[in-house]
Amino acid sequence: MAIEIREHTPGDDIDDFIRAGRVVFDGDPAWVPPLEFDLRARLTPSKNPFFLRGEVALFTAWKDGRLAGRCSAQLDHEHLRLHQDKTGFFGFFDTIDDDAVGAALLDAAKRWLTRRGMERMRGPLSLNMNEEVGILIEGHEHPPAVLMGHSRPYQQRVAEAAGLEKAKDLLAWRFEVGKVPQRALRAWEQINEMPEVRLRTVEPSRMHRELAIIMEIFNDAWKQNWGWVPATDAEVKKTGEDLRLILDKDMAFIAEVDGRPVAICIALPNLNEVIRDFDGKLGPVQVAKLLWRLKIKRPKSGRLMMLGVRSELRGVKKYGGLSHALYVEIAKRGEKNGYEWGELSWTLEDNAPVNLGIRSMGAKAYKKYRVYEAPLTESEPAESEPAESEPAESGPADGAEA
Repeated sequence: MAIEIREHTPGDDIDDFIRAGRVVFDGDPAWVPPLEFDLRARLTPSKNPFFLRGEVALFTAWKDGRLAGRCSAQLDHEHLRLHQDKTGFFGFFDTIDDDAVGAALLDAAKRWLTRRGMERMRGPLSLNMNEEVGILIEGHEHPPAVLMGHSRPYQQRVAEAAGLEKAKDLLAWRFEVGKVPQRALRAWEQINEMPEVRLRTVEPSRMHRELAIIMEIFNDAWKQNWGWVPATDAEVKKTGEDLRLILDKDMAFIAEVDGRPVAICIALPNLNEVIRDFDGKLGPVQVAKLLWRLKIKRPKSGRLMMLGVRSELRGVKKYGGLSHALYVEIAKRGEKNGYEWGELSWTLEDNAPVNLGIRSMGAKAYKKYRVYEAPLTESEPAESEPAESEPAESGPADGAEA
């Protein structure tokens, strides 16, 4: 039974690429259909600033004439400029339960990257390290939190059968709001007693300025992390526009010392909880429901996606409790606003200081994502077109702790 690989142009003929997600996840009770307009925008060069720094190819697999999976291949020129490692990426790796389909899609991605001089492939990243990362290998029964990926349980086997090898595991943590250990509470109290320290709420009315502060701290606190690439100015601007729509301002704040911003803590309401029954649509009825559920009813869960402290404060004993104070502050704000639990994600498996700090708050790792790699050798086929194949230290988002 032949497998056909088709290539699609980003922003143009992407209907089948989008539809492949529905095919793969049909019947999965944990899957949350993404808002289609948002997914289309992410795959359209004129609407996604990633295309200003990267190149993307989109592939779908067809088995016996039926849609059977999808995969992207991409170059990130900012990554290549910073790391100079000749590494390209793949993403959106979703297939039916068929090893041959997975192998054919990955072969297409490998050929595309090899023709562009890459020597290693890593992923899945959809489309970069600040979006959905990794194949979910533990916790499939839980729906994905906002801006986090989801996978079928067999996807790990499909990936490894195609020769991919583990590069790094990422952890997602679950924290039950209202449970604050005494040690962390004392750190919060001590930080709040320091007259030079202020924890101030992010002001959505001046989001452009606030986001510049957030990204400055992000780029400093995360710069030593595996795979880190700084956001471009265009990406920062787009992020500000997107956050303005869903940000719960009480759940985002900046720590200042003597008026200087030194740390950030950014949590988002779990949009996936709100849109789970929208089936990917956002018409007038869904918009009304979205606003009511976000602003009036309010979600019961959120995602802590950034918690980081400037590198200059690491090892400064006086402010050693700052990271714990941030965790406690966001927990208290969450409880006040009706949140029942939160996901802290993601962190690197080997970022011991961060993971220890999260555990000390009582959170438990409840999901694991795996990033894979594979070498691209000169023996990789180099067809000009995809060919028909036969079966064959930082907090969430791995921010840095003080």
